[in-house]
Amino acid sequence: MCLGEEVGCSLNPTRWRFPVTRAYLIFLLASSLCAPLLHGQSAPNLGSSSSLLAADSGEGTAGAGIIAVRTPAAASHPIFFSSVAVGANAGALGIGAESATPLARHFNWRVGGHYFNFNDSLSTDGVNYAANLQLHSAQTSVDWFPWARSFHVSPGALLFNSNRITANTMIPAGSSFTLNGTSYISSATDPVHGAGSVRFAKSAPMLTVGWGNLLSRSGRRFSFPFEAGFAYVGDPKTSLGFTGSVCYDYQGTPVCGTVASQPMVQANILAEQGKLAHDASYARFFPVLSTGIGFRFGGSGPAGR
Repeated sequence: MCLGEEVGCSLNPTRWRFPVTRAYLIFLLASSLCAPLLHGQSAPNLGSSSSLLAADSGEGTAGAGIIAVRTPAAASHPIFFSSVAVGANAGALGIGAESATPLARHFNWRVGGHYFNFNDSLSTDGVNYAANLQLHSAQTSVDWFPWARSFHVSPGALLFNSNRITANTMIPAGSSFTLNGTSYISSATDPVHGAGSVRFAKSAPMLTVGWGNLLSRSGRRFSFPFEAGFAYVGDPKTSLGFTGSVCYDYQGTPVCGTVASQPMVQANILAEQGKLAHDASYARFFPVLSTGIGFRFGGSGPAGR
């Protein structure tokens, strides 16, 4: 017969008369070991944990035990907006600056702006244009890091979009030029002036994929992100107009008059504008391609490397 004061007696499995008691103790121990694993933590070190076993034994009854295991504190997750990073980049939208902050373990919120101006001259059908490319826009994106590494998918929006191309011309007096296959001569007393433009929607949905994270978890302060994608701006809005006076040959008869008063000239201008709209339609998926450098302040970000 086992006495309560015998060392280890109450823990001898052959003396436990109630299977329910043993199952309960096993359940408590397994829960202590597995609960941290379910939350993405490491299992507790039983060598450094404290446990309490209380057992009472008596005639006709089995001891009842309670095991309390002290587990490590749950790993802390980064707090929303706990850190911030800034960066500079260059790409198809121009030269830009951006900033990012964490939203959740696999998500960052990023905002930025872009600016670029470029002037050039171009010539078509005898018309010399002074052209200007303007890239002014802002963007906001949510960076999703599905595998908590540097790869990310970033849905977002292009905002305050002032991206556009404008062109102006003045055709010297007596110079010849062509509109829709018809030749005209700019008037000596009222030379022809022209203006055209290609403009895009003020806002547009955007989707990019990329590598690199402004809020690196690895402890690095600097990062070198790259991304590529597009903004769907729809069909660009085009315009083309001319003023002044022209002379041309109509079925062997010389005709002179203002551009606005000549239906044939206006028809040819509309045909040229249609060609411009067709060529610009390929830009409805406006390319987004950039690379740059970033610097993180504060703690490491929760998403990606």
